Amino acid sequence: MKKALLLSTTGVAVALAMLAFGFVAGSPQIAKAGTAQPVETAAADTKIDRTEVEGIIRDYLLKNPEVLLEVQDALEAKQKEEQRIAHLGVIKNAKDQIFNSAFDGVVGNPNGKVTIVEFYDYNCGFCKRAIDDMKALTKTDSDLRFVLKEFPILGPDSQKASVVSMAFHLMMPEKYGEFHNALLGGQGRATEASAIKIALSLGADEKTLHEKMKDPSITEAFTKTYDLANKLAITGTPSYVVGNEVIFGALGQEVLAEKIEAAKAAL
Repeated sequence: MKKALLLSTTGVAVALAMLAFGFVAGSPQIAKAGTAQPVETAAADTKIDRTEVEGIIRDYLLKNPEVLLEVQDALEAKQKEEQRIAHLGVIKNAKDQIFNSAFDGVVGNPNGKVTIVEFYDYNCGFCKRAIDDMKALTKTDSDLRFVLKEFPILGPDSQKASVVSMAFHLMMPEKYGEFHNALLGGQGRATEASAIKIALSLGADEKTLHEKMKDPSITEAFTKTYDLANKLAITGTPSYVVGNEVIFGALGQEVLAEKIEAAKAAL
């Protein structure tokens, strides 16, 4: 990513330099100080060879490589700000879908003042490690509402496991937290079979569970989540929404706690 940005900024620097030299080449000559020479246009005399320009640019960048870093930093800052503004619009327009979807499981305080939403995949290794962050945060903050948004992106096993998960949530929402912890915190790959086994161990009726797994609203919920993730530029798991901010990656309990406190302060 850094390499791509560096190449991009190099291109920008070269383009700007070319424009500058092009301007000089096509501009009227300026009389030397202290002379009375007339100002004349002399495109033929001021024409600069492209190879010569490229050499000058190369020499300048080699002597002043910090210019590329400055341009790169400015570009990154501009892109982040543009993304932040775009996220604000999406979160405002899709507030209920993000924070109050009927298909999302909720742990912690269901009436908490601050909500954190996690996009996760049952076969995501980072999500498995991040489950301890969720447990710790909901344990230490009695005013935290933690929403679990199914976002299966790691293949068919993940998708089938999430279908079982959502079906179980429709049947026994009060035990969804236990189901989630058991499946995400378990050893091995999450599959339809392992998800069903956990659901049955928590008291789900097998026949009813299979019927719920065919509910077309589950597919509809997935479609809406994928569309929402696309609008929020979420391409990996875990990703979070806290207040008006989107957080990418498993950044740890301390960082999430800071974001939660910032969201509280903004209320």
